[in-house]
Amino acid sequence: MCMKGGIYSDQRCAVCGGRFKHFEPKGLWCPDHSGSQPTKFKVKFGDVTKRFRSYDEAHRFLTGLRFKTDEGSFDQRDYRRDNPLGFENLARKWLEFRHDVKCPRNLRRHIDYAVEAWENRNIKEIGYAELEDLLASLTHLSGKSKANVRATLHSFWVWLQKRRVLSADQMPEFPEVKYKLGWRKTVDKQTQQAILDEVKRISYHINPKIWIGCKWLCTYIAIRPFELIHVQEKDFRHDLGVVEIWYSKTDEPRFVPFLPEDLELAKSLGPALPHLYFFRHGKRKGVNDRTRGRFGKDYLWKWWKKACRNLGIHGVDLYGGTRHSSARALREFRTPEEIKRATMHATNKAFARYFQLELDDVRGIYTDTGLTPNSGRPAKGKVLNFKSKDGAEGGITKCHVISTS
Repeated sequence: MCMKGGIYSDQRCAVCGGRFKHFEPKGLWCPDHSGSQPTKFKVKFGDVTKRFRSYDEAHRFLTGLRFKTDEGSFDQRDYRRDNPLGFENLARKWLEFRHDVKCPRNLRRHIDYAVEAWENRNIKEIGYAELEDLLASLTHLSGKSKANVRATLHSFWVWLQKRRVLSADQMPEFPEVKYKLGWRKTVDKQTQQAILDEVKRISYHINPKIWIGCKWLCTYIAIRPFELIHVQEKDFRHDLGVVEIWYSKTDEPRFVPFLPEDLELAKSLGPALPHLYFFRHGKRKGVNDRTRGRFGKDYLWKWWKKACRNLGIHGVDLYGGTRHSSARALREFRTPEEIKRATMHATNKAFARYFQLELDDVRGIYTDTGLTPNSGRPAKGKVLNFKSKDGAEGGITKCHVISTS
């Protein structure tokens, strides 16, 4: 059994001035004057020092440290005055290393939720129950937002493990946050073109790049709005016929092929310094004339919404009206696999939110294959011909119906 450490006092015997000696577990006395005892105590256990006003409290603390040592769970960081394992201390330090993320403000907000709940609590005392209670308390957030908070906290704990602040067995289990992403409202190609025409009418005299930005978002569905506004003049590679996208959601640069007329359109607006953002404001009050401020993240959206209001169109945001609508319109001409390559999605789950099989298409499949109630059930082994809309046989021309009985 561990007998490390001891109990001491800075006071001295009032009779002889000698130091008190620890007679464990009974207390501290002067060896020469047994009636003389201190009134203040301190425990010294390696680098750990803590003061007490009674011997019983000091003795219980020392016993606890010895027990943890025998158990193998003693960590002197738990008792340091600067609280190096405090949640807030560690979380603020983690945020200092996250300067390279796209939305540091979101990370700070997620951490603030946790700091409000746990303050500077020892990180090792925060487990599944505390995490679950925190997420449950965020009733003002949607399921997706709660999942984002969970993801932020999980990244923070992974960082703690990488820095050897916590061991693998001290990593808490994280509660699952279930949510469903909503579908954006889309429009057909004719309505989309009408909105684009209205954007041009109301904004072209102010800055033609407002209309150009919306137009390109409708055409190049591989580019997200916030990626487009970060394109710089040097990113137009006229020799290759592409635009380089460096500021992306996945942090992976990529090349997006552009139509020659759009590259010429960009060139026709005149030369500019390579480092300038292409989508920037013109000369106006409050904008630096030398650098010309980049469009804000909601700038194109504001003009798109204004055009929609003028046309009496409601509920169609910039993302849904451009990227989503164009991806769905392409299904008339291209296969889902081809459209997925055009959107440059890495996962089928993300792509599924863009490409939706219309009810009429499904209904037509049932009708064309003879599976409607009036036609009766196909006989076992009967060959069905799948026809396209013009009567020609489709890509999969024949299919045997296998009986499941």
